[in-house]
Amino acid sequence: MNNKIPPPIVTLTFGLFIYFTKSLFPAFTNGLLSILSLISLLIGLSILISAVSSFKKQQTTVNPISIEKASSLVVTGIFKYSRNPMYLGMVLILLSISFKFNLIGGIALTMLFAGYITKFQIIPEEIVMNKLFGDEFEKYKNKTRRWI
Repeated sequence: MNNKIPPPIVTLTFGLFIYFTKSLFPAFTNGLLSILSLISLLIGLSILISAVSSFKKQQTTVNPISIEKASSLVVTGIFKYSRNPMYLGMVLILLSISFKFNLIGGIALTMLFAGYITKFQIIPEEIVMNKLFGDEFEKYKNKTRRWI
């Protein structure tokens, strides 16, 4: 794969942009946004932990930079509902930061993150997965959505 920037670093970068651009957008603060922020954070972390746990159970690599080292295709657990639950978890964490600190700019940057991750991480991963697992991956891809 050509992408050498680990997705957690990309997520951290976008999270910092969301936070540090808050002065450029109108501020919205209320209890509902704080509650949505907490809920989004908890769901995002739960999805991430569940996905990593599924990878560990099947004893395959979690490293998105070395996807070609994958020893098995994970299609159970959270992966029954999303082909990319780790990235989904990252989006929810970015939305959590957005709800708390920068609603308008944060949502825009989160959408930009989703587009970036799709183009530069998910699509290249899918090409490698197709080479590694062929028909098994095609069947999974046809049955399970990319995000949710």
